[in-house]
Amino acid sequence: MMYHLFEQTAQYIRPFITEQTPAFAIVLGSGLGDLKKEIEVISEIPYANIPNFPQTTVQGHGNKLIYGKIAGKYVLMQTGRFHYYEGYSMQEVTFPMRVFRLLGIQNVIVSNASGGVNPTFSIGDIMLITDHINMFPEHPLRGKNLDKFGARFPDMSQTYDKQMLSLAQQIAQNEGISVQKGVYVGLQGPTFETPAEYGMVKALGGDAVGMSTVPEVIVARHQGMRVFAVSVISDLGGADIAPNVSHDEVLEAVNKAMPKVILLVKRFIEKFS
Repeated sequence: MMYHLFEQTAQYIRPFITEQTPAFAIVLGSGLGDLKKEIEVISEIPYANIPNFPQTTVQGHGNKLIYGKIAGKYVLMQTGRFHYYEGYSMQEVTFPMRVFRLLGIQNVIVSNASGGVNPTFSIGDIMLITDHINMFPEHPLRGKNLDKFGARFPDMSQTYDKQMLSLAQQIAQNEGISVQKGVYVGLQGPTFETPAEYGMVKALGGDAVGMSTVPEVIVARHQGMRVFAVSVISDLGGADIAPNVSHDEVLEAVNKAMPKVILLVKRFIEKFS
């Protein structure tokens, strides 16, 4: 994808950022849309109006960028993300992350709903992502390197920022929010995993599995952005468990965990410096 398309899109968005450059870009995952109720809105930009921007097709995802303030900090919120399983290329899935960097944003918060395979997890748990395993069939950095953004071979040894993780754990402890930590495995989807596939994820060293996040995070790190990511465990699966899960049940589980997620993210934004 040509650099000029990213710049064209950023140029369209810039006039809507009427005050300070956002301290964070926030990417909302399945069912986590209630976080947008916490933002003091300054401007809203429908995806349909943004040049070159994909359109979301998934229930539980929004369809606009929101610029505003949370806990006194300026943020740019992506209310609905794009998935490889929707038919988008990896360049389209990660298009917003490239634009966020051109807008001068240096930090990103990514959220998702995921299936838990760690036997100590329960439905509704919040998992702070400490690492990931990329099982997507296409890599978002495949092709000619975009040298203006980052190096050909980016280091991924500290993909999820340790200072951010430490701060989130401290906030959770102070607020009495129970959190898990773990490795997120990204698969293509859109089918939920079979019991054997859940077993494979566990055998690989994963604690949770989902269909998003990994591509955006790789691109964010390619361009030097600091990443904090959180999963809500929306179902459980394993070699001996047939979860029989539906998307509606995922959204229901996420909604139950929402107040804790909102509190954690708000305090995180407030305290991060």
